[in-house]
Amino acid sequence: MFNSSNKPQVVERRRIDVMEKGFKMFAERSIESVSMQQIADHVGCGIATLYRYFDKKQGYVVAIATWKWEQFQKEYRKHMKNTDKMTALEKFTFYLDSFLELYRNHRDLLRYNQMFNIYVQSEKLDAETMTPYQEMIDQLKAWFHEMYVKAQADHTLKTDLSEQEMFSATLHLMLAVVTRYAIGLVYQSGSDPEKELELQKELLLTRFKA
Repeated sequence: MFNSSNKPQVVERRRIDVMEKGFKMFAERSIESVSMQQIADHVGCGIATLYRYFDKKQGYVVAIATWKWEQFQKEYRKHMKNTDKMTALEKFTFYLDSFLELYRNHRDLLRYNQMFNIYVQSEKLDAETMTPYQEMIDQLKAWFHEMYVKAQADHTLKTDLSEQEMFSATLHLMLAVVTRYAIGLVYQSGSDPEKELELQKELLLTRFKA
């Protein structure tokens, strides 16, 4: 039964529960095929209650994507110790390994992200709707910026590409390949996805290692 308490802690737990259940439905099916009424039925609340949390489906979908990526980044970075002592190359390796972690343990997030990208394009979501998601991307860019500045100082990584070019290329290349494996778009007869993903990582390391 949906808890009707208005206490802030309860409201936040309820909001997270609504996002978690929506995330699972969207990841298993598709964003377009699941209605807000189906989400409300699955959560156990009325559609009006659901719309008090998220005034439209577009905002709900963006909120889920933002929350899940922030959750992943927060948990993954717990494994990053003594960051001030790490070289730029070590930070870059840690960054590339995050994509392998996505493939190993967060394939549902990769499936959702694939559907999210399609949904954003098909619905032509405006900049205002996408603001929370863009702010999350900006946090990742800020972390990448620190690594890039470190590389300019310690010369363990090449910086012949601009920071933006390096960020965009590595992000899109790694995310594309782990997503293709995660959602089954790669014919895998006799292949070892783990080894192939490691090879992709090594190729990028070879390209940028000074």
